[in-house]
Amino acid sequence: MSKYILAIDQGTTSSRAILFDLHGNPKAIKQKEFKQYFPADGWVEHDATEIWNSTLLSCRAVMTKLGASAKDIACIGITNQRETSVVWDRRTGEPLNRAIVWQDRRTADLCDSLREKHASNVQEKTGLLLDPYFSATKFRWLLENVPEAREKALAGHLAIGTIDTYLLWKLTSGKSYYTDITNASRTMLFNIKHQSWDIDLLNLFEIPRDILPEVKDCGADFGMTDESALGGSIPITGMIGDQQAASFGQCCFENGQAKATYGTGGFLLFNTGNSLVYSSNRLLTTIAYRLDGATNYAIEGSIFMAGATMQWLRDQLKLMQNAADSEQLAREVSDNLKVYLVPAFTGLGAPYWDPQARGALFGMTRDTGINELAAAGLMSTVYQTKDLMDAIKGDGATLAELRVDGGLSTNNYFNERLADILNCEVHRPIITETTALGAAYVAGLQGGVFSSLDQINKKWQVGMMFKPKKDDGWRERQYAGWKNAVERTKS
Repeated sequence: MSKYILAIDQGTTSSRAILFDLHGNPKAIKQKEFKQYFPADGWVEHDATEIWNSTLLSCRAVMTKLGASAKDIACIGITNQRETSVVWDRRTGEPLNRAIVWQDRRTADLCDSLREKHASNVQEKTGLLLDPYFSATKFRWLLENVPEAREKALAGHLAIGTIDTYLLWKLTSGKSYYTDITNASRTMLFNIKHQSWDIDLLNLFEIPRDILPEVKDCGADFGMTDESALGGSIPITGMIGDQQAASFGQCCFENGQAKATYGTGGFLLFNTGNSLVYSSNRLLTTIAYRLDGATNYAIEGSIFMAGATMQWLRDQLKLMQNAADSEQLAREVSDNLKVYLVPAFTGLGAPYWDPQARGALFGMTRDTGINELAAAGLMSTVYQTKDLMDAIKGDGATLAELRVDGGLSTNNYFNERLADILNCEVHRPIITETTALGAAYVAGLQGGVFSSLDQINKKWQVGMMFKPKKDDGWRERQYAGWKNAVERTKS
């Protein structure tokens, strides 16, 4: 009898595998980091083979840790870094080039050239802004710049997609070529009204329809693992983009509920139910999930640098041994925070969408030290969340609480300041592995482990609650300093 659900959480800096029991409790975790490549200014790449190997090793390691075999696993759910684009040969399964990561800005000029004439149409059809963040211009770059890519595409030998599709292909030894609707909705090629690949957009970005995968619900029959991968045939019954997975794991199923995930980047999703709502404040409209043909929508704001900012302070500036050290360092700084770090290393995300902006530090004096920089790093994500929250309020929504997860959410100083700046309660759940949990829930629903969203919703429990303690004057002064700093970095 099956004992577990295997969740594959393929992220921007590491691949993780988590075995959950059939009640949704995490029982074992294994993780493997992989290399980041920065070949030119604004370029960010991954080796797709390294991603596959790190994923496979993590899955095998977590199974070994619990002594689990393929027959012990009821089903598999896959969640992944979205927008990251990879191209591979259908005949060999081998990538033709490094994957272009969602953070990559190499297609900024192309987006600029298309924006005036096509931006409104792109947003109307996809809910997205015409920006290099999304997959369409990355796909086009790969087809135009990788030797023989276009020729192989025309000959029917090429596959292209986001990381979920590539992992599925590898797990099934090329038998399954699918994506789910949440990942499709982030390509800038998918019509979220008609819920299909859009011919006009395919023509605009010069992407042949035949090289794209079939789009399925988040919970669906995605095929069986090849026995060579995990020692047996296991049904793959769930696929969902990482931010949508986190929202699902946080049980944000109702209109008005919101979560923020702080991993490499930061992502706030606000559920709008079955209504497709367009933001007037440069946020994104996206698909939260689709189950049994019924679609749930969301508004999303994206922060390019969140946990990655703390990694930069740790790895590039050598200010701390571990990112977690930032909490104690920041607590030794006065509440009157005067140093501002704008981490626009690959441009600014929502609501600015400025690919040319670059990072900068403001307000330093002779007595500025490691503590002040650690606080500024943490606060940069707090302030960017405030940017997103204000944009959501401008669209007519008000949040009474925010559910948080991701590595940075384990930092209590960060959560305290988040509650102070946002002036709302911040709730961190008992189970913080919400991205993987969301993938497990989706897979489990399709695989018959869970019966309904109501059953899943009852499992969510708050682990720690943070309430605002600062007054409006402090809040306004701190945020005004941030807005001034951002203006000085914009192109």
